Amino acid sequence: MKRLRNHGLTLFFFVLFLATLVGQALVGHAAFNQEQMMGGSPTVPLGTYLKGPDFAADVAENWQSEYLQFFLLIMLTVWLVQKGSSESKKPGDEGLESDEEQKVGRFAGPDSPRWARAAGWRLSLYSHSLGLLMGLLFLGSWFAQSVAGHAAYNAQREEAGLPSWTWLKYVSEPDFWDRSLQNWQSEFLAVTSMTVFAIFLRERGSSESKKVGSPHEAHE
Repeated sequence: MKRLRNHGLTLFFFVLFLATLVGQALVGHAAFNQEQMMGGSPTVPLGTYLKGPDFAADVAENWQSEYLQFFLLIMLTVWLVQKGSSESKKPGDEGLESDEEQKVGRFAGPDSPRWARAAGWRLSLYSHSLGLLMGLLFLGSWFAQSVAGHAAYNAQREEAGLPSWTWLKYVSEPDFWDRSLQNWQSEFLAVTSMTVFAIFLRERGSSESKKVGSPHEAHE
């Protein structure tokens, strides 16, 4: 029970992820078959839909927008600030900070991660590992979306008796960027809203919020 408590936030959101992924698969399958019937095409079983490009494209386009949000938030909060927001450092604290402030190298403690106590490329890599991972996950999911979306779009063109497009042709056309930008703009709006609202509003006990009695200008 202690282990469950210590990892409760991760476990809760992972269960939510699995539940909503299953839900998306079921309703996406139903919607896909409705479109098939409306177009006079045969319906497909759930397994066929899950292995097809339409489901993969729908999943990947949401993943890539989320990882883009986290990548930009992680990287930009090194240098950009918002006065009073719990999502930001204090104005004047911009930058990479000193080794002492970051507790790396000779300033690392005995319980610090091993690579934080190292030097050279290992310390440099570990110092930027979170941003690098989020960037790679964004690029990977973006590429997966482009490949799956390309296959799904060509299947539609084939049904209409039109020639297939190359991958480069597809990623330069509106269909692909419509899928991407409609997700990106919602993520950017969410980050902007959280950054600003966190200045003035509170949620007692949440690590995402300042203390209820903290001044609006405070950073915690």
